[in-house]
Amino acid sequence: MRLPDRPSARIIVEIGIAFGGVVLLGSALLANQRWLDHHFLPSFYTSRSRYVWIESIVRITIAAIGAVLALVVRRPLGKFIAYHPARALQIILAILLAFPATEFVLRMRHRRIAMAEEYPAEVEPSRQLDSRLGWVFVPSRTGQQTVGNRVVEYAIDSAGYRVRSVDEPVDPDRPTIVFAGESMMVGERLTWDQSIPAQTGAILGLQSANVAVSGFANDQAYLRLQAELSHFRRPVAVVTLFAPLLFDRNLNDDRPHLGPGLIWLPAVHRWRLQTIARFLVPYRSDDAIERGVSVTREVLRATIELARARGAVPIIVVPQFIPEEPEEREIRSRVLDEAGLKYVWVELDASWRVPDDGHPNARAAHAIAVAIANQLLSAGVSPGNESFKKADLELCLPGVTRSFNY
Repeated sequence: MRLPDRPSARIIVEIGIAFGGVVLLGSALLANQRWLDHHFLPSFYTSRSRYVWIESIVRITIAAIGAVLALVVRRPLGKFIAYHPARALQIILAILLAFPATEFVLRMRHRRIAMAEEYPAEVEPSRQLDSRLGWVFVPSRTGQQTVGNRVVEYAIDSAGYRVRSVDEPVDPDRPTIVFAGESMMVGERLTWDQSIPAQTGAILGLQSANVAVSGFANDQAYLRLQAELSHFRRPVAVVTLFAPLLFDRNLNDDRPHLGPGLIWLPAVHRWRLQTIARFLVPYRSDDAIERGVSVTREVLRATIELARARGAVPIIVVPQFIPEEPEEREIRSRVLDEAGLKYVWVELDASWRVPDDGHPNARAAHAIAVAIANQLLSAGVSPGNESFKKADLELCLPGVTRSFNY
């Protein structure tokens, strides 16, 4: 089988191939750093320099493929398709059929696909699936994790809160500062005494309740707080965390999530190949980003209202490793400043991280705890005892902590 007018057919095919190459080359040129920064949001686990390096390599690769198609492969490929159309059609069909075949194999081997921020149960602190929140900590257990040359224990009480020891559960009748959030608030890679809730409670002489769960987005943290706050008879304050580097997590819909109007929505199930593609290319559309900004504002406002309804002081704490990148500043401004939301911004030295991990170390956690304690004292919260650690508050140097809209 041959195309009837082979020279004309070859020219048409070559034009199509050249057009594809030009599209790839043009896309690589048009996708400048400003466009990439807007549609590929900052990552907590990847530094900006590495992120930019990866994006640059991908752009160069796409441009090179486009140039090769347009300038090198165009003629021989056009000739092959024009003179051997049946063989070319077979190859195209084989490629197309490979997609549903791969999808079938993936579905057979993996009956259930993990959520983006879900971790295996053997990773500490261990988690289990939850139909409303996505996942929660496994209650009434103590897990261990080796961090460097030390072992960190994660004791989770019967309510699923991180505590010093399983034998020392949170007392719901005592005056309590309730902490919601994700792994930074949990205190991953830190001992209980080094965590933000424990240090804040120690400074003020008040009980802290750590209801945070690793991997949570802001809407999950709110749903968790909504379910747990009613268990405390005397909540003194509610502290939640917002970090621009984690904003991308708020846009995930492969888990139970809140939509506009804070309507609870089940996880969106996609094809396995589509999920892999979204993982490899974490592109966010304008609509997705705008929806994420809007819902995050709603969630934070609802968190404030929930705390005030129980007579507790609400605090949104924003820890920021310095320098703050322009992309992070834009997210903070859009979500918090433009919405008029009050928050405590804590500058952290870039070296105050757990080595080879990225989470705040004990020194960073202390700076955040001091900032929270300062704000609570300013809001009229009384320390739990007369000998609370005033010296700790003095470590909060001018310029390190700032309160916005308070």
